[in-house]
Amino acid sequence: MAETIDEITIKYEEDGQLIVDELDKEILTRGAWTTIIFKYRQWDNKIDNFGPDKFTIRRYRKMKGEYKQQSKFNISNKEQAEKIVLTLKKWI
Repeated sequence: MAETIDEITIKYEEDGQLIVDELDKEILTRGAWTTIIFKYRQWDNKIDNFGPDKFTIRRYRKMKGEYKQQSKFNISNKEQAEKIVLTLKKWI
């Protein structure tokens, strides 16, 4: 687990193989509760390569000196991401 917000990552390896490749992240809020949006790609065994870019918003809580994931929302695809952006722009 991460002790600081900047150490939080979704990069994941299994048996030396990179499974989740974190491409970028943006920290939306900082503090005991932090929210981060990640851009990533995931290894796809069917094509023996990484799949398309994906996005996830994750919420972390600092407990006993470490940040632990509390919740997440995975954005299914670029089209859904675009709809979220358009809706937020309309509301704001």
